[in-house]
Amino acid sequence: MPLTKISDSEAFKKAISENGRVFVLKNSTTCPISHAAFEEYKKFAEDQSGNLYYLNVQEARPLSNEIAEAYGIKHESPQVLLFENGEVKWNDSHWSITYSALQDKVNQ
Repeated sequence: MPLTKISDSEAFKKAISENGRVFVLKNSTTCPISHAAFEEYKKFAEDQSGNLYYLNVQEARPLSNEIAEAYGIKHESPQVLLFENGEVKWNDSHWSITYSALQDKVNQ
């Protein structure tokens, strides 16, 4: 499944409201740890049929901050969030973003 880039609040809210289960990766385009996490996320996306989104923090800082405030989850980058029915059910960051960790959440 291809990844969908989101950059603004409207696109984010639409993705969350129209889909039951949604993964969102907050990615930094300048951080090597983010690069590694993004590679894991892309690999994960190849095996999924679900809803997979990402945002580049440098391009979408207001959206990144909005997500952190709205859901009470401290911003980190890289950071992955799993939304189910509009609520965050899981989040993790940095080296914990791996193909196997993401796959484990799908299988739960």
